Amino acid sequence: MSEEGAERRLLRPFDRERDHARGGAGEDAIDVVVYGDYLCPYCRRLRRVLERLRRTLGSRMVYGFRQFPNERIHPGSTLLARAAEAAGDQGKFWEMHDAIYEHELPVGEAQVPQMAGQLQLDMPRFERDLASPETAARVDEDLADGHANDVKATPTIYVDGVRYDGAWDFHAMLEAVDKPVGARVRNTARAFASLPASAGIVLLIAAVAALACANTPLASLYQSFVDTPLGIGPPKSALVLSVSDWLSDGLLSVFFLLVGLEIRREMTSGALTDWRAALLPVVAAIGGTLGPAAIYLALNPGHTAPGWSIPTATNIAFALGILAVLGKRAGAGLKVFVAAYSVMDDILSILILAIFYPRDFHPVWLIGAALAVGALATLNRWRVYTIWPYLVVTAALWLSLHIAGVEAALAGVLLAVFLPTRPTPSAAPLLAQAATALSELEHAEKELRRKGDETRRLDQEPVWEWASRNLSAAADRLLSPAESVERAVAPWSNYLVLPLFAFSAAGIPLAANVFVKGGPGVLAGVILGLAIGKPLGIGLASFAAVKAKIALAPEGVTLTAFMGAACLCGFGDTFSLLMADQAFPHGPYAAIAKIGVLGGSVLSAALGVTILYLSPRAATKTK
Repeated sequence: MSEEGAERRLLRPFDRERDHARGGAGEDAIDVVVYGDYLCPYCRRLRRVLERLRRTLGSRMVYGFRQFPNERIHPGSTLLARAAEAAGDQGKFWEMHDAIYEHELPVGEAQVPQMAGQLQLDMPRFERDLASPETAARVDEDLADGHANDVKATPTIYVDGVRYDGAWDFHAMLEAVDKPVGARVRNTARAFASLPASAGIVLLIAAVAALACANTPLASLYQSFVDTPLGIGPPKSALVLSVSDWLSDGLLSVFFLLVGLEIRREMTSGALTDWRAALLPVVAAIGGTLGPAAIYLALNPGHTAPGWSIPTATNIAFALGILAVLGKRAGAGLKVFVAAYSVMDDILSILILAIFYPRDFHPVWLIGAALAVGALATLNRWRVYTIWPYLVVTAALWLSLHIAGVEAALAGVLLAVFLPTRPTPSAAPLLAQAATALSELEHAEKELRRKGDETRRLDQEPVWEWASRNLSAAADRLLSPAESVERAVAPWSNYLVLPLFAFSAAGIPLAANVFVKGGPGVLAGVILGLAIGKPLGIGLASFAAVKAKIALAPEGVTLTAFMGAACLCGFGDTFSLLMADQAFPHGPYAAIAKIGVLGGSVLSAALGVTILYLSPRAATKTK
């Protein structure tokens, strides 16, 4: 899971006493904080929008300003920032702020005394404050805050402490600040999605809901729903499946697509590019598969042995979410290791499903699958960047794999392999294209104002459609088709596909007879495989690889913290539920195994959190 959501929050909260604040009489007023540069032309244009917002919202909005002079791009901006702070020492920050922005460019050292004089400042004091270390420190403090908040350019805007990355026009910002009901719902959803463990929370809710349905008077309705046949053709045709089968074979392809894209990204530009750094999570994933499988098989040598794979899969959403919550007790090196481990764990889970759990096998349909893969490769080689041809071919691939008796959701992984990437574009041509389009729109807007024709709107002008196409083309070029698909699909996978699958697969009657012949072994094998076998397998394999000097240990990670993270990797995944159904298609063992997944996951999480909490804080590098 990404920590992007955490990075979007203002690290040092807006302080109306310390920070420069304008307007907003009530405590409920919305804070709008801008990191700005007095010589930035975009800050100057945004100021007009902010002034209009202040006039519209009145006391409901507080405007805050933090200095972020970019001396490299705008020489002299630091002097102007200090001038505003020096005027602020005499209670006239906003007057100087406005005077600088209202002055036509260029604005420099010659104009600063003139503006100070026009504001009737105490000039000797102003000059002393302008050159004082305290004023310089105040500007540097804002600048350091900006860098800590990952401010890349000016203006950067925060609304109620959350970075605003939307459009800078008045109506878009009014919606973000005034927050009508629709915007509040959207913002609440985004805030929840920014939580490191949000996807895991939704998955857990879906699983709990399924358990509730399966263990209450709703059980018959729940079972009827998941067994409902859906499809095209006669009742027993290949395209007529139950709801649960469509979710596991069909909709889960979306999740497999994301897994494939993640694997591909890590191998090309992530933690798996350096073979020495990549080898440790590879070895750990193998150990994390063999360890729980060995414990399970030791307890289930007979007819329940096919369930050996159930405790081998890991839900990394929970693991990374807990690591994020624990903060400095889990260093960056540990999070990178767990993320890379998850990639290898997913690869092994996919291979296990494909190799060990084939259904009725019809090899002739593999010819169709091979032709579909060839078509995907051809589209990639021909550099076809439109997405829909790939989707059409992938649908044919899915159907071929499904009828052949192979895990059809693997079509998602194969699609990920062949989705095309593009060379990173040069920024200059895209900047020219976007600037030209926006410049023409601005010119058309000025012409409408000059003519005074209030019956015409800018979006009715011929230039509007041309500019929109060019701006869309420039924006689309920043992402390859693979990256565009990943961004578009990830929320649907995290918050719809996986929860729906969990809801269909986790409906386990807890009153299941675990004491049926072989039942206690299945239950114990899954629980101990996840809670004991996983961390032991990961730890022993990693220790051996590091001691043999064929792999590198994560930097700045103690052995205690590493084993705590290894315990967290025992949290069972949706793959575990899928493998339970595949391993035990008939009889009570699938339900018993799923109970074991739930129990083992809770125990693994408790052990991991306890060990990590007791471990020392991760060391941080000093510059």
